[in-house]
Amino acid sequence: MLQDRVVIVTGGGRGLGLAMAQALLAAGGRVLITGARAAAELEAAEQAAAAAHGPGRLAAITADVTRPADCARAVAIALERFGALHGVVNNAGRGMRLVSERFTTEPVPFWTVPPETWALITDINLNGAFNMAAAAMPHLLAQRDGRIVNISTSDQTMVRRGYAPYGPSKAGLEAASRCWAQDVAGTGVTVNVLLPGGAANTELLPGGASRRGADGNLLDPALMGPPMVWLASTASAPANGQRFIARLWDPALPPEQAAAAARSAPVEKPAIM
Repeated sequence: MLQDRVVIVTGGGRGLGLAMAQALLAAGGRVLITGARAAAELEAAEQAAAAAHGPGRLAAITADVTRPADCARAVAIALERFGALHGVVNNAGRGMRLVSERFTTEPVPFWTVPPETWALITDINLNGAFNMAAAAMPHLLAQRDGRIVNISTSDQTMVRRGYAPYGPSKAGLEAASRCWAQDVAGTGVTVNVLLPGGAANTELLPGGASRRGADGNLLDPALMGPPMVWLASTASAPANGQRFIARLWDPALPPEQAAAAARSAPVEKPAIM
């Protein structure tokens, strides 16, 4: 479905990022994954991709999305290694575990969050997405073809007690996505949001047998694959400024029907507070 389309997936060494990268590869895409650290994870992902899909279809680099220079380097490497770039998936993020390992059972009052931790989570989850998208935009605009997909969270999480700054950082990302989608309208580039639709089994949650989301459920990261493949493809060109919930995506349906079922209802003006 992707026919060698090239996509950068930030935070692609594990969790949702790795699941989406694997789905893009399986659909015929080529992928550059980034990670700020954990070089062993990136190397393992590259080796697994080579074994499953052949060498050279996935490249992995260390790059910190909070550094604009690293984002520019990621774009340059994608163009150098693959000769093209068609999309960016802003998946890199940090959650409440940076604040407390017990945040799911003991809500964290916002005033107890260390300022440097608040700044770091916001910098990665919101500013990092801006840095990466901005670095790719000149190329995407020039070719009049590009997909920016920002990975978000459920709206309940954005305003849940004890989930600041993670929730507000994702609310900011969705607001940014709506702004960006209006900026790129008519250019051939689109900006959309994709979220699991509940807590996923990733390192954002504390480990152990009790790992569950606030609703008691735990989603498989693989559910992000089918909607991501469609969003990265040329078939999704009419979709811009939209929000898709992966949990509601039915892979048994044709992609356009699955997208319609997984799309959040649009609102003319977001309701704040």
